[in-house]
Amino acid sequence: MKILTVVGARPQFIKAAAVSRAISKHSDIKEMIVHTGQHYDENMSEIFFREMEIPEPAINLGIKGKTHGAMTGQMLEGLEKVMLAEKPDVVLIFGDTNSTLAGALAARKLHLKLAHVEAGLRSFNMLMPEEINRIVADRLSNLLFCTSDIPLNNLRNEGFENFDCKMFNVGDVMYDAALFYSKKSAAHSTIISKLGLKDFVLCTLHRAENTDHKSRLVALADALNKINDRVPVVLPLHPRTKKILAEEKIKLNVKIIEPVGYFDMLEMLKNCRMVVTDSGGLQKEAFYFHKFCITLRDETEYPELVEAGYNKVTGADGKLIEQAFENFLSLKKDFSEKFFGNGDASGKIVQHLKAG
Repeated sequence: MKILTVVGARPQFIKAAAVSRAISKHSDIKEMIVHTGQHYDENMSEIFFREMEIPEPAINLGIKGKTHGAMTGQMLEGLEKVMLAEKPDVVLIFGDTNSTLAGALAARKLHLKLAHVEAGLRSFNMLMPEEINRIVADRLSNLLFCTSDIPLNNLRNEGFENFDCKMFNVGDVMYDAALFYSKKSAAHSTIISKLGLKDFVLCTLHRAENTDHKSRLVALADALNKINDRVPVVLPLHPRTKKILAEEKIKLNVKIIEPVGYFDMLEMLKNCRMVVTDSGGLQKEAFYFHKFCITLRDETEYPELVEAGYNKVTGADGKLIEQAFENFLSLKKDFSEKFFGNGDASGKIVQHLKAG
């Protein structure tokens, strides 16, 4: 059996690595990884692959830094050529990037079986490019692997039981990765001692919905400054956000550091007081490491975390952010729920791929 795995963004490499480890236990499966090049970053070096035990991509299409249309179109063209040459039994895609969309379109136009990891996630915000990508990828997929019952129910509500596809709640491959790499990050990362971090709040801020609207960015900066007066805030800052803050002359008094690798992020997650973020995946990772999370967005793909009291969606509302911060400072919960499986999602995915 030949699997062609399409990835393009760094989080997808981490997710794909978990599945690749499970695939490697099956001698009757051959996997070929294709990197579209969507998110190039210097950390994607031989050391990165070696330390994280990620199989290096067989092909890198090198497509990056273009508009959505140009990027997706060139990826579609490049992936079609690879798929025609390799003739895989199944194409495996992850998440909701332009690489995901291009992989889905290329596979199904060539009548290849398509499997989507992280299927069924919905923000119900059609202004998000990711929402468009995931909806199209889901509709084209033959095998849909969901992280929990909520995305599985989203698919059912959209009528997927009437389509020619199979749906499974396998759990979250990011949980597999967090468990596996947590042991390695403790040995490889020195960021806590290097920065002298003790009691701190971990923050990330990068989404266009926040950075591209000055009023939101001002409100968020003000809220973060107030939190920083109580507990130091550490912010690995995306270069784009840094540039906008400088251009708009918005003052942020928190501890700003360069973007960090996955091992450093895991160690900061383990050691922080709580998480404040507009990221998607970090909301789940906060839960995996027993940290409360304030989500600086107007919606979340993980309502189970909100309903259970581990996550508060505040948008850019300063009062809501401050209230959530005060509440989480004293709140005690055991984080015992298994919303996203038991850390064996990758193995389940491989079994379903073999069964077809």
